[in-house]
Order: sequence, then C-alpha cells, then structure tokens
Amino acid sequence: MTRLSVAAAAVLLTLPSFAAYPQEHAQHESAPTEKLGTVHFATSCNPKVAPQFDRAVALLHSFEFGASIRAFNEVLAADSTCAMAYWGIALSRWSNPMAAGNRSVAQLQQGRQAVDGAMRIGSHASERERGYIHAVSQLYDDFEHKDQRTRVVAYASAMNELVMRQPADTEAMIFYAISLTASAPPTDKTYANQLKAGAILEPLWAKQPNHPGIAHYIIHTYDYPPLADKARAAAERYASIAPSAAHALHMPSHTFTRVGMWEESVNANNRSIKVALSTGSIAEALHAADYAMYADLQMGKDSDAKAILDGVPGLAARFNPNAITGAAPGSAGVFALAAIPARWTLERSAWAEAAALEPKASDYPYTEAMTYFARALGASHTSDLAKAKAAIDSLASIQQRLSAKGEGYWAEQVAIQHLTAQAWLDLAEHQQNDALTLMREAATREDATEKNAVTPGPLAPAREQLGDMLTELNRPAEASAEYRATLQKEPNRRHALRGIGDVR
Repeated sequence: MTRLSVAAAAVLLTLPSFAAYPQEHAQHESAPTEKLGTVHFATSCNPKVAPQFDRAVALLHSFEFGASIRAFNEVLAADSTCAMAYWGIALSRWSNPMAAGNRSVAQLQQGRQAVDGAMRIGSHASERERGYIHAVSQLYDDFEHKDQRTRVVAYASAMNELVMRQPADTEAMIFYAISLTASAPPTDKTYANQLKAGAILEPLWAKQPNHPGIAHYIIHTYDYPPLADKARAAAERYASIAPSAAHALHMPSHTFTRVGMWEESVNANNRSIKVALSTGSIAEALHAADYAMYADLQMGKDSDAKAILDGVPGLAARFNPNAITGAAPGSAGVFALAAIPARWTLERSAWAEAAALEPKASDYPYTEAMTYFARALGASHTSDLAKAKAAIDSLASIQQRLSAKGEGYWAEQVAIQHLTAQAWLDLAEHQQNDALTLMREAATREDATEKNAVTPGPLAPAREQLGDMLTELNRPAEASAEYRATLQKEPNRRHALRGIGDVR
C-alpha cells in the first residue's frame, strides 16, 4: 500500500476577514508535505506508475477533479497503455456526483472522449478494469437522448455488477457506495440507498481509517436530518485525513450544518477557503463561503457574514464557471454568487435590501430564481406589490423552463419558492385564507424533498415562513408548532429559535 506523501505547493493564508481573500496571492512556504490519505488501487498498468495512480485516485476520492485529471494524464504520459487512467479522467470529468443539475454538453463530450480512450486501448486492461470502464461509460451513454437520472442509475447498477464479480475489490465497493447515494431518489424518506451505502462504508472504514473516500462518502451518505448523527465521526476525522484537499476541509461542515454546530462549520469552511484559493479553485472557495455565511448568520455574527458578502465581487472577478478545478462544479460557484446576497437579506429580514437585489442571468436558472424569490419576499413585506408580482411571474417562468429541460429537482425547488412568494403576496393583499393554504402547501412539498448538497439550507424554510405568517396573524401557538417542526429538520436555526423565544 502506498502512503501518499509528495511535495506540494500549499498555502495557509492568515487574513483578517473574507473580504481580504480575493486580494491575496499564494505564497509558497517551505514545500509542505501533501497529505491526501492512504489509497491503493491495483491496476495492470506499468508498476512504475502505481504511486502516481494511487495519488490520482486519492485526489478523485476527495473530489479534487482538476488535480485528478492532471494526475491521470501524468500517468498516461508515463504509460500510454494504461486504460484505467482514461477511466479516472472520465469519472473526474463527471465531477461531483452529488450535483443534481444536468451536465453541460461540453462536459459530457469531454467525458465520453475519455471513455473512448479507455475502450480504444482496453485490450491491455484486465476483466476487472473493463468492468470499471463499462460502468463509467454509462454516465455518458447516448447522453443526447437518455436523461441524466437514467444514466446515473445505470452507472450504479454497473458498479453493483462489478462488486458482485469482484467481491474482494474494496475500491469497487467504495465507488459503488457513493453511486448508491448519488442515485437515491430525493423524495425517498426511507433513505434505503443511503443506508445500504453506509452499511458498505462503515466496515471498510474500520479496516482503512485513513482512506479519504470512505470518510468523505460517509458524510455524503448521511447528509440528511434523520441520519446526520451517523456522520459525526467521519466529519471529525476527514479533514485530518486529507488536509491538502480543500474539499476535505469543507466537507465536515455538511454534518456540522445538519446538527447545528455553527462554530465548527465556520472554522472548517475558513480553512477550506484558504486552500481552495491557493490552488485556484474559486468555485470551491465560493461554495465554502456560502456555508460559512449561513453558519455566521445562525450565530448572529453579522459582521463576519458581511465580510463574506464584501469579498464576493473580488472572487466573482476570478471565477470561471466552465473550469473544472475542485469538488465544486461551476454551477456551485454560480449558486453561491446568487445565494450569498439573498441569504444576507432574508436571514436578517432586511426587506428593502431584498427587494433591491438584481438577478443575474446564468446557465443555471435555479440560481436566478433565488434572487427573484428574495425580491418577491422583500417587495411583499414593503408593500411594493407590483414588484412582488413581477418577481413571482419570473419564478413561474423559471420553473417552467426547468421542467422543460428535465431538471425535475430544481423545478420543484423553484415551485416551492413560487408558492411561498405568492403566499406572502396574498397576505399583503389581505387574502389570509389563500395565503395560508399556499404556505402550507409549500411547507408540505418542501418536507417531501431534500436539500441539494450545493446549499447549506433553504434561503427561507417554507415551514419557518409558515410560522412567520401565523405570527403575523396573531396565532402564536400554531406559529410555535411550525417553528419547532422547522428545528427538527434544521437544528439551531436562529430565526426559528427566535420564534419560540429561545434565542441564545
């Protein structure tokens, strides 16, 4: 087994606030040792490239996709017959398996080219390796006609077949486990796939405690309110397994967010931001910044949250949404750029500021929807009903566009935002019964789905909004029940705690 320790250009930036991050430049210290964890992935490639291949897979397990693509290409440069290097590139090109949005055509074409490369020299590969190549090919198979979910499920099925044929291959088991989580239906409240994945990963982690993928995937697998406590040990350990990977530093904050550990989340994300910026992973830095802001706001640390907001323009200037760098895809960076200003206004009930937000067009309409959602709520609360109606119409249009594109998950999230926004407009127009009916529907529909990994939580949980509406209607007992229900799913949310009179 190869212990991964090679010299890397890592940086620890000591900065007074997030606002300073964009102005910082990486300063190379005395070549600190790269730490990515311990991985061994047997191949039929030239034995001389085994350490390079293991490092590439370790990067892949921590979703450091830009670095893993470069590392697999270095393997190919040393051994042009290594079909599994093309497999690694193809899986890296797919990027974060937990990202719900459809991949771009350009990204899919690049991935399929890597699959083609693997198949072209596949005669040099073993039967086991051909199983891996076949599996990853399912992610790109006829993507012009097959929808993404069909292909994701086909990949998970192919990985299951590989595990059945190669029961001693722990790497196959690990990749199969994350494919189960990635292919889990977002409306399945039994969490069948996730529990099956956890049952695979936990025994493996006991045997390979320094494996980055196992700890990482346990966190993703249990990134759901009823399961989050199961991920605590992995969340506390993953950052120390692979501290050279920005995503390994950020990922524990998923669990910390789920259980309301705000200080720990901020600390994790600040560390992640520093490493991400030192490696040029701007999308990853933005993603971590969104999580950090959410946590700061839950602690009432508005000055720290404002520092993040002030740093966003500088990061936006350096951001290339089409670049594959770290774990966060370009869409996650675009999401953060829209979410951070919206969170800043909505979490503080700064309605005039919310109404003044300006949406920015992107390739990801659901990110524009967040701004329209904030505008709609802000406008309704400040009695600018014409602006509220216009924003609500924009939400309806975006929801239709997402549905037409086959983006079912995001279409439903925008539909929930549309219901919530319309409910507040109805209340502003003194249609109390209609307002409550719509808000209850929004809460029920939000309860039936799950948040995507791209976000620490909804901009304004629908059930919490229902509590606010009942408070405005002077129905405190009913409002308290809704706030308490919100806290079951979103522990330690400051606004819900304030609603029940339990502010720290």
